[in-house]
Amino acid sequence: MEEQSYTKHAKFVPLFHYVLAGMILVAFIGSLVNLYRRFADPIHTGRLSAGLITLMALAMFLMSLFTRIFPLKAQDRAIRAEENLRHFVMTGRLLDPRLNIKQIIGLRFASDAEFVELARKAAEEGMSQDAIKKSVRQWRADYDRL
Repeated sequence: MEEQSYTKHAKFVPLFHYVLAGMILVAFIGSLVNLYRRFADPIHTGRLSAGLITLMALAMFLMSLFTRIFPLKAQDRAIRAEENLRHFVMTGRLLDPRLNIKQIIGLRFASDAEFVELARKAAEEGMSQDAIKKSVRQWRADYDRL
């Protein structure tokens, strides 16, 4: 497996992110064109079918969106719990409550040697997730992220 770093840690699944998303987008746009043509047709045929096809294409789009969002939200909760436990083991205290989930997700890449100090700095300075990741000197890879 390729070594992770700040520049190479995002995970993309080409069949999902490009092929499937592209197919759904084309289907949705095509269904809208079809719906427009049916309503512009003076004979008024096929409106119900065109409307249902558009509705199904919209449902496919929303379903693909939610199949990505829901597992990521669950994983975010798991990351928060893991990093809270990691901080507790190292310091005897939970993470600073000022840290938001995005910051905690950024902190998961910090090595144990820099984690506690970076967490303190992130809470005090309100660092962004990206700034936290850029501050990591010794990258701790996460190959399990969806």
